[in-house]
Amino acid sequence: MEQARNPWAWVPSISFSQAVPYVAVMMLSTVMYKNLGISNTDLAFYTAWLYLPWVIKPLWSPVVELFGTKRRWIVLLQLLTGAALATVALTLHLPQFFAMSLAVLWLMAFSSATHDIASDGYYMLGLPTQRQQAAFVGVRSAFYKLAMIAGQGGLVYLAGQLMLSSGDPAFAWSVVFGVMSALFLLLCAYHQFILPRPDSDHRVAAGGALWADFLTTFRSFFHKPGIKATLGFLLLYRLGEAQLLKMAAPFLLDPRAQGGLGLTTSQFGLVYGTIGVCALVLGGLAGGLVISRFGLKRSLWPMVFIMHVPDLVFVYLATALPTNTVLISACLAVEQFGYGFGFSAFMLYMILVADGEHKTAHYAICTGFMALGMMLPGMVSGWIQQHLGYQNFFIWACISTLPAFAMTALVRIPSEFGRK
Repeated sequence: MEQARNPWAWVPSISFSQAVPYVAVMMLSTVMYKNLGISNTDLAFYTAWLYLPWVIKPLWSPVVELFGTKRRWIVLLQLLTGAALATVALTLHLPQFFAMSLAVLWLMAFSSATHDIASDGYYMLGLPTQRQQAAFVGVRSAFYKLAMIAGQGGLVYLAGQLMLSSGDPAFAWSVVFGVMSALFLLLCAYHQFILPRPDSDHRVAAGGALWADFLTTFRSFFHKPGIKATLGFLLLYRLGEAQLLKMAAPFLLDPRAQGGLGLTTSQFGLVYGTIGVCALVLGGLAGGLVISRFGLKRSLWPMVFIMHVPDLVFVYLATALPTNTVLISACLAVEQFGYGFGFSAFMLYMILVADGEHKTAHYAICTGFMALGMMLPGMVSGWIQQHLGYQNFFIWACISTLPAFAMTALVRIPSEFGRK
């Protein structure tokens, strides 16, 4: 390694920078377009397409190996992301803002997915020993979640306050995206100087061999035992949640006359973006502890129930339309805790599926199918909601969780897997 560098100087900042554009693309765009008057049908359909780079991410991962170092990819992609965030801010006052900002957000999603490939590989090179990698797993997760809270909570709250003071949603969101752009450009400059240059971080010369190995690895994934049940599980485990997640923000923000709860954008940032995300994190931690105690096989069925049954709180909220913010926060915390709890089982199942000779590449393929399972249901969720109304839509979302139970019955898990 050219120079020794304390991992604390760069591991937290890269983990933070991985989450910010993902949050901007997946969550902030939904709230922003709702504030700017886009219909639920268009909002859900077009923002769901932004999942596509994460769906097909495994297909272009060899490109990162072939051209340049992972360090260079990280710095250049952060520069591109900073420029894209600034461009979104500049488009919001234009007549064709929806189409133009979506195009830039898709570019940002592509950049973010590629940044994930480079960053994940760089961690292995910058932290060369398994001991170091294990020691910083929690640090990476903590700063990723911190960025989620800062984005979904802090930045949404800021947008709400700016809307109240200016009365102009486009101005408010331009400021928010401008703040994110400035942050990313600072991160880019910081990483240009602070990231170590591992000797092992170099481009792969044998391009033909790399692509041949990639195709062999890709084919071997689909020859795994029980692959049909595995793909069904990956695609359907979050079928209900994928629809519910897309419509959560519109439901909480829409006026009560339209069947929503009528929260302000700032209240949404506090209730869903801060309290909800904290409950999600706690649920994930609790799920991990349960699996380590009992193993995935024994834990899976209870975790499937705990993940999906709390979706019923949205049926209650859409029926009762409560006005008490504390009650709304408690309901959302229960649902998000259950989601985090059950999702930890899903993540560990992907590790089980990927285990073997090509575990890194196979795990990336699993995450692609995971993203596809969120993208396709999310695309139609707005259309379904506008035809059914919020109450019936949430009933439908709960019915849509039933395939997850069916696929859970079909997958096979070793009895001691995941248990310490």
